[in-house]
Amino acid sequence: MRRRASLVLLAFAVFFAALAPLLRWYAYPRLAKIPPSEYQTAVMEASPATLLDYGTMQPRTVPKVSIVQTLRGNVPAAKKVGKATGRDVVVWDTLSYVAGPDGKMVSKIPERYVFDAHSQDPVHAGGEHVDGDAVRRDGIEYKWPFLTEKRDYRYFDAQTRTSAPIHYKGTRNFRGLEVYYFEQTIPWTKVPLPKTMPVDGVTPETVRKAGTSRWYSTKRMFWVEPTTGAPVNGQEIHKEELRGGTLLGDRDRVTVFSGHVKMREDYIRHTVDMVKSQRQLVLLLTAYLPWGFLILGLALLALALLLEARGRAARPPSAPAAPAALSVAGRSV
Repeated sequence: MRRRASLVLLAFAVFFAALAPLLRWYAYPRLAKIPPSEYQTAVMEASPATLLDYGTMQPRTVPKVSIVQTLRGNVPAAKKVGKATGRDVVVWDTLSYVAGPDGKMVSKIPERYVFDAHSQDPVHAGGEHVDGDAVRRDGIEYKWPFLTEKRDYRYFDAQTRTSAPIHYKGTRNFRGLEVYYFEQTIPWTKVPLPKTMPVDGVTPETVRKAGTSRWYSTKRMFWVEPTTGAPVNGQEIHKEELRGGTLLGDRDRVTVFSGHVKMREDYIRHTVDMVKSQRQLVLLLTAYLPWGFLILGLALLALALLLEARGRAARPPSAPAAPAALSVAGRSV
């Protein structure tokens, strides 16, 4: 009976020991992914800020500028791109809406971001664009990969329509979470004018005809929870200028916007709570279950060996065999 029990335990030990790496290296890469129907809104504020008054073409200090970033998963587009590419794809349609202290629109830039649901690698299909301009992304945007590494990544900048390194600057603690801190600095670069201008009757074409161009520089900072790859906080020191042309009179440049943009406190709290919950799901597949099954397998193996050893010790010693009789000339001796 003990031998049968030890064999059953041994079978379960082998099963759980084999299941541990299977969960980590086979199931996790296939199960951990961004859902295609994701919807998020984040509000960031620069308080105070410098903002151009287009009526007087003079920059002025305002108490607050708000940036509302909306991200919506486009499920039909994701299915279409997925069929065309044979990959598990997510399509995000986003909008960055900038409003002045009076709530009026300063700028709005729509964007489409197409990427692999598992690795976050960009997928060049499905009409990816920034403000209607076709782009070809190189690197990540908005989110880091699951199990983020302590290294630099390439990060896409929507204003310049190009990618540049975003540098890993160390590990920090943020609201009880261990996070990786990243920085990216974009030097002054000539960038396209928004398709939608804040003044009626003024278009990017009329500004260009006046010989005026838009320039931009920023330093962006992200605090990224490495298990999920989700930023739990983000900031930018953002500057924009108009340069040259007849619109500026005798000036060679004028500030359009300048401010230290920070995520609003209520959105930080919401994001941290959400990431803490999602982090447990990823850890379940990458650590808790694989290590738990491995330890369980080893424990069952030890128990099986113990039962086998006790079973052998409890068996009575076998009686010695009787000596065979000798026969001489047909008689037994």
